[in-house]
Amino acid sequence: MVYLLAVLAGLADVVGGLLPFYSRTRNINMRYILAFAAGTVIAAAFFELLPEANVEKNWLMLGLGFFVYYLIEKGLELHACGETECEARGISWITVLGMASDNIIDGLGIGVGFAINSVLGVLITVAVIVHEVPQGMATTLIMKDAGYKLNRILPMLIFAGVMYPIGTAVSGFVPDRFREMAIAFVAGVFIYVGAAALLGEAHKRFNLKVVFTFVLGSLVALGLRLLE
Repeated sequence: MVYLLAVLAGLADVVGGLLPFYSRTRNINMRYILAFAAGTVIAAAFFELLPEANVEKNWLMLGLGFFVYYLIEKGLELHACGETECEARGISWITVLGMASDNIIDGLGIGVGFAINSVLGVLITVAVIVHEVPQGMATTLIMKDAGYKLNRILPMLIFAGVMYPIGTAVSGFVPDRFREMAIAFVAGVFIYVGAAALLGEAHKRFNLKVVFTFVLGSLVALGLRLLE
């Protein structure tokens, strides 16, 4: 079951990356996708991950998750974009390796979360899927703008997607006593991804529909928590 969840997360990355190639989705307004993803990811961190992370004890790992991913994203230009054209100098295998490291962390979170509580694992997977779709779309838009064709873009998307099952496999080696630390780290990553990378891009221009979709995404995560 846990590997199925990891594969679904990987497929979200690939599917998101393929969407810009289809005329019906090429002009979709990314701003609303980003806002919905931001709401889901942030709510998952606050309502589900943090209660399981023993923050009083693992506050350092929470902060490290936030700041480490900040350095990865800014150092390797990983971001989702709310505009049709993404502003970036380009993309390379170094950038893809940065994306892969993020995906390994997410896969690790899925595996550790599932080991703690199956519902927690599912919710982490949902949060990962909704933020990987716009990231995959942004990756493709940047590469297309740099002149890459589908036969060059698809291998990179698949490579990044495979990292989720690898991260989940690694989670099997995490001792029980370190699981709360791992969840705290993932929560820090989620808070950064949701609040800075996704929501910041979605709100480059104020739009009440963006606010609505952000709240809707938050309610989805909260609803899963209440169902649990």
